[in-house]
Amino acid sequence: MGYRILETDSIPAYLRERGHWDDAGEIRVREVSDGNMNRVFLAASVDGTRSLAVKQALPWVRVAGPSWPMSPERADAEARAYEQVARVAPDKIPAIHGYDGENHALVMEDMSDLEVLRTVLNEGASYGPDTSVRIGEFVAQLAFATSDFGMESADRKALVAASVSPELCKITEDVVLSEPYVEHEHNHWHPDLSDLAAELRADTRLRTEVADLRHLFMTSAQALLHGDLHTGSVMVGEREGTPVVRVFDPEFSFTGPIGFDLGLYWANTLVSAERARALGTLTDHADQLGLSWRAFEAQFRRLWPTRVDTFFDDAYLDRFLRRVWTESLGFAGAEIVRRVIGFAHLTDLTTLPDPVPASRRSLLLGRELIVRRAELASPEAVRALT
Repeated sequence: MGYRILETDSIPAYLRERGHWDDAGEIRVREVSDGNMNRVFLAASVDGTRSLAVKQALPWVRVAGPSWPMSPERADAEARAYEQVARVAPDKIPAIHGYDGENHALVMEDMSDLEVLRTVLNEGASYGPDTSVRIGEFVAQLAFATSDFGMESADRKALVAASVSPELCKITEDVVLSEPYVEHEHNHWHPDLSDLAAELRADTRLRTEVADLRHLFMTSAQALLHGDLHTGSVMVGEREGTPVVRVFDPEFSFTGPIGFDLGLYWANTLVSAERARALGTLTDHADQLGLSWRAFEAQFRRLWPTRVDTFFDDAYLDRFLRRVWTESLGFAGAEIVRRVIGFAHLTDLTTLPDPVPASRRSLLLGRELIVRRAELASPEAVRALT
């Protein structure tokens, strides 16, 4: 039939055609699209005993329409990432019931009983004891399994080739790792931040350090990444009294530097701390970077004895982890900067009664993380900056 754009009224027939719904009862469907890129539908039986989510990549950016074309093949990267994670950390992603490559549509678990982590935090809640630990484990499990430590060389090279995502990587290269440091139409900021935005653009040391991070992003294919791991791509909640953490939306997935995933998450936790500090609701926000790093490191070390190439010894592991730590800090700083003066700002800051003080603190922290990343040897050193 070829690619077709799914609509609310076509979802029931689509689910039956694909073999995902085998009874003849009524299926109620509602669209719940929220992000910039895709359409999402929830389909449920009338009695509420069964439900599924359908996510389709459009041939353009959803919020812009046909004026901003975007290949729907980005959904292939998302499906590939879910497939890899399902092998090593199935408890940390939604259950995937099927991928339709012709229509670039995923059918998956309905997670509407959970909440987006950023929403929970913006409403004043804390992270809780498990969230960042699970995120650190998730990054380690995916990274190790898809690295040269966890995969045979030929399989790794095939994964790298299959995971090339030039269109979406170019967005990150530009939006995160260059545009905020030059004059660009995508950049915008609160008027009271104009002086600081100009200072950052004129900071030659900062620009050189960001160039280093940009080149690392472009050339380091260490492992398969989520590629867009922030508090808006994590769902949290409880099921039967047990805390649940689910990572979703890995459509920016590609093989890149492991520190990029950690850095994006850290940036978001640090900005959430600035929001909480501004509102007087600071609780465990400042602990999250350390919790996720220690969980990542512990999980990676647990997996290390299973490495496929034992030429890499324990001393090399120590060196490798130090490098990941340092690179993660740099990417965290770049993500903070772009979320304040670049494209796509964070509601953590924009919804504050007065966003300027927290935004200024965030920008200055971002710069420090970028230019001093080699000096900051521990989570405690980072915490001392905040």
